[in-house]
Amino acid sequence: MTTKRLSTLAVSSFALILAACGGGGSSSNTPIVGGIDLTGGNPTWTQGRFDPASGFKNRCESPRGGTDDRSGSYLYEKHWLRSWSNETYLWYNEIPDIDPASNEYPLPIDYFDILKTNETTASGAPRDRFHFTYDTAEYEQLVNSGASAGYGARFRILDSTAPDRSIVVAYVEAGSPAASAGIVRGTEIIQVDSAVVADGSADVLNAGLFPANSGESHTFVVRDPGSTTTRSVTVTSDIVERIPVHTTGVDTLPNGQNVGYVLFNTFGTRSAEQGLFDAFQDLQGQNVDHLVLDLRYNGGGFLTISSELGYMIAGNNTNGRTYETLVFNDKNPTTNPVTGEIITPTPFYNTAQGFSVNDGTPLPTLNLDTVYILSTAGTCSASESLINGLEGIDVNVVLIGTTTCGKPYGFYGTDNCGTTYFTIQFRGENDKGFGDYADGFSPFEGATTTGEPIDGCILSDDFSNPLGNTSEGLYSAAINHIQTGTCPTVSAKSKPPAFERYDVVGDLGYDDLFDDPRLADIDLLENNRILGKPQ
Repeated sequence: MTTKRLSTLAVSSFALILAACGGGGSSSNTPIVGGIDLTGGNPTWTQGRFDPASGFKNRCESPRGGTDDRSGSYLYEKHWLRSWSNETYLWYNEIPDIDPASNEYPLPIDYFDILKTNETTASGAPRDRFHFTYDTAEYEQLVNSGASAGYGARFRILDSTAPDRSIVVAYVEAGSPAASAGIVRGTEIIQVDSAVVADGSADVLNAGLFPANSGESHTFVVRDPGSTTTRSVTVTSDIVERIPVHTTGVDTLPNGQNVGYVLFNTFGTRSAEQGLFDAFQDLQGQNVDHLVLDLRYNGGGFLTISSELGYMIAGNNTNGRTYETLVFNDKNPTTNPVTGEIITPTPFYNTAQGFSVNDGTPLPTLNLDTVYILSTAGTCSASESLINGLEGIDVNVVLIGTTTCGKPYGFYGTDNCGTTYFTIQFRGENDKGFGDYADGFSPFEGATTTGEPIDGCILSDDFSNPLGNTSEGLYSAAINHIQTGTCPTVSAKSKPPAFERYDVVGDLGYDDLFDDPRLADIDLLENNRILGKPQ
């Protein structure tokens, strides 16, 4: 018997902002008018010399009321970025030291873009693909509630380059504008307003697919799954809540064993803790024998919730073991440079940590020694920490899908003058001291892989069936592996390359325009954007 349901989780109002301290602000009262220091105290640049970031903190071109902001200038903001990066960036000694006053980088965001390493991974990919900014007010709203303007549809850009662009819908949130318009997983987007997806204007496509505000109406030409015809539908954006635990269910195998299925889409909101608690309490009550955890669209989020999930899966296998230890730059071998605290290993938390479940509440657990994880290039950050953390205590992770995104790194979102900056500040290592998976984890079937090889089956995402349906390709392969210990036979055409990256990698994906690769540890970037040019 198969049972499936959509979660109707309510969002908690509990507030916990993951932010860096970044220094306590300057004691200077230097008068500034229009960004020009009237006393000649404007900051100056000497190559290789870095003043404390705290001296430049909150000295803003446009100070916000009700905050610690004070009068300053873009130059102060850029000097703060330079010093803050030098203090906390994992590869600080690989940052080019460019004068903040350079006219080539007039805005702080422009200057921030160059404050990163240019080194590459073993595969030749940029080592730092995770350097991005977010408007602070929007960031706090998303972390607090998981809500943002949109249609409630997750788009997957399968080919970004004109004239062959292709976009399908990965899933929709229940009760959302997209759901009301009959848009489902596998719906193909043919045209958006005046732009044909295949080769139309990236600006028009971006504006229509990813509305900046609620109340925007855009017209789509779509092809429904299994249909040979198209239809036109007008959809109006709204503030849509992201439901972290999207779908759960239990399927019974012919031998009577129960397989639990959980589609979990983000660690990045407080409500994720409650969603996982409820899901695993239910699965525990149904005595499931196996777990298929669908992380194919989970771009990451709070490491603490990731640790809780590790315990909910492995239970007694986690006793006394480390989930992850954070390693900062070589200036900070024992102290977290952001919080000032002594570095201590993150355990497998066996009680709730107060995100949305009462602090100290014992967590349910399945006590499994094997877990099946469904993956794509959108499986990133805290999702990969889960894989690495479980592997570190010898829980068998079987990966079904494609190579994960490759982000063993993390950061603390740090606000300055209304912009929250994300720069790589640490890497994570598991109980065995391993954390080198910058090219991701690759399901291994005996062929050469680019990412860290791990037991599993290489398969492409299947948009022709609903998520959680036993006929859906990745879930079906997991059930087959549970029963036979082998991967399904697939044609070479349907099998992806050993190292697959979408042009857009889900929540940690290339957001806004294609030349703006904003990949977030907090999984805020709910949708993807159309590339204006090839990568």
